Amino acid sequence: MTITIFVTSLLGAMALGMPIAFALLVCGVALMLHLGNFDTQILAQNLLEGTNNYPLMAVPFFMLAGELMNAGGLSRRIIAMAEALVGHVRGGLGYVAIIAALVMASISGSAVADTAALAAVLIPLMRSGGYDMPRSAGLIAAGGIIAPIIPPSIGFVIFGVAAQVSITKLFLAGIAPGLMMGLALWFTWWLCAKREGPTLDDDRRFEWNRLGQALRDGVWALVLPVVIIGGMKFGVFTPTEAAVVAAVYSLVVGLFVYRELKWPALPALMLAAAKTSSVVMFLVATALVSAWLITIADIPQQVTELLRPFMDSKILLMFMMMVLVVVVGTALDFMPTVLILTPVLMPMVKQAGIDPIYFGVLFIMNNAIGLLTPPVGTVLNVVAGVARVDLGRVARGVWPFLAAQLVLLFLFVLFPQLVMVPARWFY
Repeated sequence: MTITIFVTSLLGAMALGMPIAFALLVCGVALMLHLGNFDTQILAQNLLEGTNNYPLMAVPFFMLAGELMNAGGLSRRIIAMAEALVGHVRGGLGYVAIIAALVMASISGSAVADTAALAAVLIPLMRSGGYDMPRSAGLIAAGGIIAPIIPPSIGFVIFGVAAQVSITKLFLAGIAPGLMMGLALWFTWWLCAKREGPTLDDDRRFEWNRLGQALRDGVWALVLPVVIIGGMKFGVFTPTEAAVVAAVYSLVVGLFVYRELKWPALPALMLAAAKTSSVVMFLVATALVSAWLITIADIPQQVTELLRPFMDSKILLMFMMMVLVVVVGTALDFMPTVLILTPVLMPMVKQAGIDPIYFGVLFIMNNAIGLLTPPVGTVLNVVAGVARVDLGRVARGVWPFLAAQLVLLFLFVLFPQLVMVPARWFY
């Protein structure tokens, strides 16, 4: 009955044309009324707690950095360098996005922060380059979810503590699957670009002189990712602090180096960044309200009982658990799903003789994929807000990449050696 009320209220509100953030609130109120503990103070408290998250502080600063880069000339110069380097390849900026996602994943381990950074920088480039926005936004969202898999991974830390599993081994085991996720996106983008790529890329040829000129003109723009990546890699600052560095750097270069950014334009740029940030933050907050109420209603525990008949086969049990996590991941955010399902599933994993490290990698990967599935889909919401593209259109744009990651996930279920053999190389 509880599951029926949750699904009916959420889908019903969305069917009436209600924005997803408000549909999530309606769903939360319906669950509270069903449970007999309706309290507006609880709703308000959870809304505030939903955005009271340190990594999320990176979102508004990376958005501001994106606004400043666009107005200050940095983005235009990055476009020129990217086009000079891979402009002759159909969909070249998509490959740049994938490589950037892998690099950022090896620095912060936060899918939301990484996605905000990638989208703030790359979405304007792709829009200017004539790329299909829903598909481009979908690619960046799919690239952002690599962050919880490649170390350092916040998700592995949380799972390791909850499951009492070696976090070091989880980190090492996540390297190969994370790289495979990047390869899956690369192949999928190649197929999409081959069919849908912008004609802008078709008539260009690689020229060393053009590349050299673009590099000389854009050297200040190139310094920014070096500063961010180097600073986070060597522990100079956190990803959130890196977002502030990016915003300040973009401001200084735009004002005093390229001189394309003017003082009178700053209030409008800050207001635009604030508006976009408020949309993203409100979506995250309302999603976590529903996540809290689902926990109170004990919905995950009810669904988990369905897995017990599959204990005799490791592959079948893993398959059913992954299906369960995919379903729950559409309604719960990343961290609540990890914290709720880990203590429930781990006893069955150990009883069935499944390697906890192997399960942990697939479990975190599956939860990361859940960040792309509406209606909660935090990463999807972040990209939609940054790109200013309707969430429904971004959801349609992400589906080829979502399908590729799901296929890879279930290949890992069928062939555990794909995960464990490379993992033992790193042990």
